[in-house]
Amino acid sequence: MTIEFQLSIVLLVALFGYIVGTRFSRSVVVGAILVGLLMGPSALGIITYTPTVEALAHIGAIFLLFVVGLECNFKEIYNARSALIAAGGVILPWISGWWLATFFGYSFEQAFFIGVALTATSIAITAQVLSELGKLDTLVAKAIIGAAVVDDILGLLALSVVKQVAAGTVSVEAISVIAITAFVFIVGGVLFGSRVAVPFLARFDAWANKHERPNLTFFAAVTFAFFYSAVAELVGLSAVVGAFLAGVSLTALKVRSCREGAAYFEIVFSAVFFLSLGILIYFHSFPLSTAFLAFVVALTVIAALSKMVGCILPSYALGLTGRESLQVGVGMVPRGEIAFIVALFGLSAGLIGQEVYSAILLMSLLTTVSAPFALRLLFHKPRAAV
Repeated sequence: MTIEFQLSIVLLVALFGYIVGTRFSRSVVVGAILVGLLMGPSALGIITYTPTVEALAHIGAIFLLFVVGLECNFKEIYNARSALIAAGGVILPWISGWWLATFFGYSFEQAFFIGVALTATSIAITAQVLSELGKLDTLVAKAIIGAAVVDDILGLLALSVVKQVAAGTVSVEAISVIAITAFVFIVGGVLFGSRVAVPFLARFDAWANKHERPNLTFFAAVTFAFFYSAVAELVGLSAVVGAFLAGVSLTALKVRSCREGAAYFEIVFSAVFFLSLGILIYFHSFPLSTAFLAFVVALTVIAALSKMVGCILPSYALGLTGRESLQVGVGMVPRGEIAFIVALFGLSAGLIGQEVYSAILLMSLLTTVSAPFALRLLFHKPRAAV
């Protein structure tokens, strides 16, 4: 099978999922994931999670968060409110996951890891849904996105603790270095982008238009986004956080070609990203014992409730209404690809077995698919006439 054939099939199926999701469920996330389940190894087996699919999926996530970042204001996203909501959304799920795993008889190390897996939040999932709903400029969306990015940093610290536990050593110094590096990257990245990159790209856009090459500004902005993604990976954060920071940094750049071009690329590649979440699930490898199913159900319920309560309480205490606080809580529920990555690390490191790995994947799938529906109900998005 040639690489050209693989790319053609993957893009064909992904965009088909995009159309299905938009037409029937009004959610690209749900439509693409369900098509991924159908076309993946769980059903028809037409597409598997090859390095090609993985690469396209990561590119999609980068474009998605870059576009979302372009619509956000740094001061409205990164504040004490976001940090407190994120803290609640990390601490309570971690404790709840650890308690649940202990209740089901798992060892301390396994329970500790399961707690860490529950701290994850997929900013890409919720950002896509909020964009579809036209709610990216609301207070709730800003609270969710800000908390989700801070959540990524706190999750990174939690994962670093797990890695050290696996190695038999826990170092406060190492954790502190990670936290400081992440903070410096976020603050320094936004300052550099807004004060250096924006003026440069504005002058570059004037030059490009003068020479009748306006699209060059778009390519320059995307280059900037991938640069930030690379740096984010180097400092231990995810590439999507770097792309989001790049977008936030360029918010003041009012160049139409940048936003339109990035939006088109995001549609194509983010469809592959959501499709890949369905492809990653292989139901035939899951144990079907009563104990396993009971643990999956309990884990999913605890994952949803602990994240919601952990985010609702600080949101309400910080002045959001009850409904807005509930929207924030539900928006933080999807685990998406973040939990997949954490679970894969645990399996590779020998911290968890196949059964726990499968349970985390199913929990992530269920929270990812259900949250978009719940958000739509909470925002009362009216259906367009068909």
